Amino acid sequence: MYPRCFLIALTVLLILSTLLILPTETRAADRPNIMVFLVDDMGIMDTSVPFLTDENGKPKRYPLNEFYRTPAMERLAKQGIRFNQFYAMSVCSPTRISIMTGQNAARHRATNWINPSSNNAGKNGAPQWNWTGLKKRDVTLPAILKENGYKTIHVGKAHFGPNGHEGSEPLNLGFDINVGGAAFGAPGSYYGSKNYGHGTRRAHNAVPHLKRYHGTETFLSEALTIEAKRQVSETIESGQPFYLYFSHYAVHGPFESDPRFAAHYRNSGKPVNAQAFATLIEGIDKSLGDMLDHFERLGIAENTLILFLGDNGSDAPLGQQHAIACSAPLRGKKGAHYEGGMRVPFITAWAKRNSENKLPRDLKIPAGKIQRQVANITDLFPTILQIANVTSPKNHVVDGKALQTLLTGHSDTKRPEQFLMHYPHGRHRSNYFTTWRDGDWKVIYHTLPDVPTTGGHIQVKGGHYELFNLKNDPFESTDLAKSKPDELQRMMKGLIAELEKHHAIYPVDDNGDALRPRLP
Repeated sequence: MYPRCFLIALTVLLILSTLLILPTETRAADRPNIMVFLVDDMGIMDTSVPFLTDENGKPKRYPLNEFYRTPAMERLAKQGIRFNQFYAMSVCSPTRISIMTGQNAARHRATNWINPSSNNAGKNGAPQWNWTGLKKRDVTLPAILKENGYKTIHVGKAHFGPNGHEGSEPLNLGFDINVGGAAFGAPGSYYGSKNYGHGTRRAHNAVPHLKRYHGTETFLSEALTIEAKRQVSETIESGQPFYLYFSHYAVHGPFESDPRFAAHYRNSGKPVNAQAFATLIEGIDKSLGDMLDHFERLGIAENTLILFLGDNGSDAPLGQQHAIACSAPLRGKKGAHYEGGMRVPFITAWAKRNSENKLPRDLKIPAGKIQRQVANITDLFPTILQIANVTSPKNHVVDGKALQTLLTGHSDTKRPEQFLMHYPHGRHRSNYFTTWRDGDWKVIYHTLPDVPTTGGHIQVKGGHYELFNLKNDPFESTDLAKSKPDELQRMMKGLIAELEKHHAIYPVDDNGDALRPRLP
């Protein structure tokens, strides 16, 4: 028989241990699962979901919305909120590193897409740019979440750093799991029958970790989806909340047709490559729907937040880079300084609506709402951390602002309607440019007025400057740089101030001297 004093002490210890354990368990149960579903080269018009609106703010369909088939996106948009002025950098690596860090590319200085094997600054490109990408020491979103109890899963395209450098491996950057991520940005092949590039002339871009699908008819988007579902299932069994960064290689070239959907576009009258692009779009849409269904089967849909977006403007093989074509009625495409180059789809929703569940009750995302305020990819970092009830290190500068007010369908009068896109490089479609959006106005500063490109020369209207009022002219048809000199002066002062605030780097002349933007 134990002494009475011993039994009393034991009881007190059990009560204290219970009190200590319960809050931790409660916090774990209250933390949402989060999936960032990122599509490569998907612009705002590459979907059957209408993002653009008429003068009354109602969704307006355009011909491209009729061409593409994205029922899962329609499903997600109906149960959540979509943004029609959501900006990304106009090429991929800058956007991806901005999501990871919450910083504008002008600050983190990975201002160009990262070549896996060499420094691709381009002729006269900024020599100090961060061509080696992310490092182990960098503060990243998955690393913070991992430190706070999340299982962090990377599936698909990485493109955070070149071969031989730390950023080429997502496991160095805060992810517990990496399936498919490497230094390159385009797959060797989408076909399992071609081993996703292994053993082909594009072996340098062969997608890793998918050997079990080699020699099969499993399309790459499908293989990655199967792997993402497997990783989620295993994580749920362990009792951890997860952060899934599901980053599809699609719809980046090569434009290999997904045979599951080819018949849908065969009689469209579009070029063969455009048809293939559309099958890639439908393939990632099926992947989204499969993930939503999987969350429901696991019983976690009500606790799982989805953030769906593209990484830059459309690269559909329709028209040249500055035309109204692949992003019509918007002007431009991936790499361009026009809206079609940097406006991307963004939808946020709980995987399943349930107003009785605590998490959706705390963040009430309205159904079928269109948010018209300006936001951008740097906002994901603070938004996700706030939703996960986690704080960022105090010494880490974050350019983004949490989206919680906008996600609930309200306007945020304190939030500036601004976006900075800085590209101090050549050897792409648009070269050596900076764009600055401030309210209704947008200025484009071209450092060099006439730069050779693979498509000829860029003829810069109005000298080094272009100026548009996006409220009156959303499709950038009328350059006001000459007719509105005072507005141009004001906008250029703002652009210069933003670059300085971000400690930006600049292209150089033939003597190596920095070519800083100048006032008109």
